[in-house]
Amino acid sequence: MKHTFRVKAVWDAEAGVFYADSDIEGLHIEAATLDEFESIMLDVAPELIMVNHRSLSELAQHPLKDLIPAIVWQRPDTEGAVV
Repeated sequence: MKHTFRVKAVWDAEAGVFYADSDIEGLHIEAATLDEFESIMLDVAPELIMVNHRSLSELAQHPLKDLIPAIVWQRPDTEGAVV
């Protein structure tokens, strides 16, 4: 029942922000720092998973602890990035 989702912060030098590369539907993050990116990601990613990747029948039939996914968070190689 558990599923693993991934989130990777990618540096966009032209825009001067980190943006999300993720398989979580609806997760769009742009942040100037990794700390800000991580804070936003930890705040919104679990809720987006529950809303966009779980059905109402799953939510009704299974304990929440069985539905909570793993989120693999990958910080970028910041070599060359201004952070």
